[in-house]
Amino acid sequence: MSELLKKGFYLGLGAAVSGKEKFEKMVNDMVSKGEMTPSQAKSIINTWISKGESVDKDWNGQAKSKLQNRMKSLGFVTREEYETLEARIEKLENRP
Repeated sequence: MSELLKKGFYLGLGAAVSGKEKFEKMVNDMVSKGEMTPSQAKSIINTWISKGESVDKDWNGQAKSKLQNRMKSLGFVTREEYETLEARIEKLENRP
């Protein structure tokens, strides 16, 4: 199963790199044909990078949430829950 996940990851990564290269080539071709200025090209590329970073942040947030839910369903406690219980135990142990 892990080999399948690795291959899927590499496939996605390869597609992303290929798409980026094609996009940059298309923008550079448009600049060389005079269809846009270098500053417009830079602006478009920066916009796409920002969008990519935003999507990455969203995906990471979703993945984190799913992982937390999965861990909770398996019976694991959060750090906050652990620290709360630890503090309660310490308080009980120090009772006269």
